[in-house]
Amino acid sequence: MENMVTMFDKLKAAYSGKKIFLTGHTGFKGSWLLKIFSMLGAEVKGYALAPENDFDLYYLLNGNTLCKSVIADLRERDTLSKAITDFEPDFVFHLAAQPLVRLSYEIPVDTFEINAIGTANVLEGIRQLNKPCYAVLITTDKVYHNKEWIYPYRENDRLGGYDPYSASKACTELVIDSYRNSFFNIGKYSDHQKAIAVGRAGNVIGGGDWAKDRLIPDIVRALSKNEKIEIRNPHSIRPWQHVLEPLLGYLMLGINLNSNPTQYSQAYNFGPAFTDALPVSNMVELAIGCWGKGEYFVHQTQNQLHEAGLLKLDVSKAQVELGWRPKYDAQLAISNTIEWYKHFFEAKDTITEFTEKQIIKFING
Repeated sequence: MENMVTMFDKLKAAYSGKKIFLTGHTGFKGSWLLKIFSMLGAEVKGYALAPENDFDLYYLLNGNTLCKSVIADLRERDTLSKAITDFEPDFVFHLAAQPLVRLSYEIPVDTFEINAIGTANVLEGIRQLNKPCYAVLITTDKVYHNKEWIYPYRENDRLGGYDPYSASKACTELVIDSYRNSFFNIGKYSDHQKAIAVGRAGNVIGGGDWAKDRLIPDIVRALSKNEKIEIRNPHSIRPWQHVLEPLLGYLMLGINLNSNPTQYSQAYNFGPAFTDALPVSNMVELAIGCWGKGEYFVHQTQNQLHEAGLLKLDVSKAQVELGWRPKYDAQLAISNTIEWYKHFFEAKDTITEFTEKQIIKFING
């Protein structure tokens, strides 16, 4: 307990009073991170599209009271650049994206524009700053050229992508690498004073995710209506983790960037232990067990869109270099997630306090 209190103190010491530019602050992961920053005493300016529903996590946590919020698109280069340069942030955490595989088949060009060009626009804003700045840019586990093998992917493995989403994120990594070499080269850090790192995380779960075509939101919607859960790919294996796992990793990466910019200006995987890369069917059964009841069925169509079947990450680099490690196994990740949703349906008015308790429990656990 004492060590984890020290970790919270370390986070607070690093971010309290600091100016954080957070893209995607209205989204699922962004809302959790915004709440954490507010608890750490940071000053946050958010940049994102408006939440889609009045029950989105951002509204549930009263996000507008936690930051200065700019509602705009990543593709609005001048608006984004002005938002960054006017704020003069100490840190940039870039989470905004088009994050859905199945939607990327419907809007492929938009997906490439938002994810790759949008990130270039963020980097341009950082380039125009006349002060030191540390940026943590978030991509995904799906940036790897997936061979559907049993071996976990390491940070230096080949990048690629079958579907438009995965390919757009691999393109995003190339954009980041180009800017790092061309404008933020670690050999010239004393000139530009910018450090750029990448966080790669995969299938995160946690309370407050209502996105379409994501497993946990689909499960919760069905269970809350006493309907059977429909799943598409029961045998697909994913590196499941609670949303707080990679967020803590991003925060620790930011701290290390600050203390040693040239050493940590690189990419890091954040994922669960190998044993917690479970098939979709196992995750559904765990969720049903935590909820207390429910059933599921498999729905497959002849024209089913391609989605990765097997994908695991090697997180040893983050463990060794950052001191980060996964805390929750699959059972704990699922139980904490389902508990959040049950609390939402039973006592929505106190969901902010419940969310804070989950954050403190995780960091101090």
